[in-house]
Amino acid sequence: MPPVSHLGGETRCGFEKQERESARSREKGLPGRTEKPGMVPPPPGEESQIILLPPGWQSYLSPQGRRYYVNTTTNETTWERPSSSSGIPASPGPHRSSLPPTVNGYHAAGTPAHPPETAHMSVRKSTGDSQNLGSSSPGKKQNKENTITINCVTFPHPDTMPEQQLLKPTEWSYCDYFWADKKDPQGNGTMAGFELLLQKQLKGKQMQKEMSEFIRERIKIEEEYAKNLAKLSQNSLAAQEEGSLGEAWAQVKKSLADEAEVHLKFSAKLHSEVEKPLMNFRENFKKDMKKCEHHITDLRKQLASRHAAVEKARKALTERQRDLEIKTQQLEIKLSNKTEEDIKKARRKSTQAGDDLMRCVDLYNQAQSKWFEEMVTTTLELERLEAERVEMIRQHLCQYTQLRHETDMFNQSTVEPVDQLLRKVDPAKDRELWVREHKTGNIRPVDMEI
Repeated sequence: MPPVSHLGGETRCGFEKQERESARSREKGLPGRTEKPGMVPPPPGEESQIILLPPGWQSYLSPQGRRYYVNTTTNETTWERPSSSSGIPASPGPHRSSLPPTVNGYHAAGTPAHPPETAHMSVRKSTGDSQNLGSSSPGKKQNKENTITINCVTFPHPDTMPEQQLLKPTEWSYCDYFWADKKDPQGNGTMAGFELLLQKQLKGKQMQKEMSEFIRERIKIEEEYAKNLAKLSQNSLAAQEEGSLGEAWAQVKKSLADEAEVHLKFSAKLHSEVEKPLMNFRENFKKDMKKCEHHITDLRKQLASRHAAVEKARKALTERQRDLEIKTQQLEIKLSNKTEEDIKKARRKSTQAGDDLMRCVDLYNQAQSKWFEEMVTTTLELERLEAERVEMIRQHLCQYTQLRHETDMFNQSTVEPVDQLLRKVDPAKDRELWVREHKTGNIRPVDMEI
């Protein structure tokens, strides 16, 4: 069936012609083309007979003059007269190419093809596809909606949802699992799927900040430790020790000074090779997150605005259709030029309202498609940024451990001379050296003689 916006002057002229013929028939006392609900004019030669339709069925004429029937309860349409025994068409309807006409979702006589609350539900094939506001086909029922709108986003209806393939089926990608909104754990409404992803990234950013603070504290400890070691190495305690032990003790104090230098270099490398890169990456990551957040938020707001415009246009269409139906009923009761002009005017407004609705739906679908595309792109970008952040932190933690190993090796090297000297400590040798240097004489005393 052609969309509403494609129903041009030909259809409207057909309706106007129908109304004029109906008016002329009333003037002659003949049955017109627009019948009262539930009544069907008798076939030629049987003017005295009136055939009743089953309950819930109404009869209308298409602009081409062909009669069709509408079940106002199920919205079923058919070219065949319904059976009076079962309330269903006497035979299956023809192919959908011979549909009864509708204008802005209404049949020729002004009865809605769908109830107002369900007429807008349809499957969106692609961006900008026209929405079918009329009936589907004679003999075909639409008992279930094809789509459902949640927080201004249109999804397939769960009962009629076709199978969807994941965009990245083997990767558990963000772009496949965060389209719907989630109930806020604190009970304060709902949270968009993208907002949930964004919160995860913000937690990662906070973790990176805390990690940088941790490294900074370690740097302070190393600097303070180096300062204290250097100070202790200058202490004069036990400086009077002599011999090989005194030499080993002096090396102990010298090793403290060397170790202080090692820890000072370690703290400097921690700052330049770990802390600073983490902080710089965090700042860039923060900018990327803000950019993604603002972009998707703007698109979601635009989508909500388009949805509000659709609902407003849908309400306007319903009012125009109701006005057209009232004026059509007034024409059945009393014929006047003013009433015909009012009907023409109401029909034009109804058609315009239908065109406006189609335009709003098209803009909404474009906005949703744009949001969809940017959601896929942005969630994949979040994946990339997260992987980059994790890998960057892993590499710098590896650098930290490597520096720590190097520091331990340097510390070990400062202790090795001490170990060597301690192994050479020889009390006997120390005694010999000391005696040689400080001896006062090797002649021992003897007993006194009388």
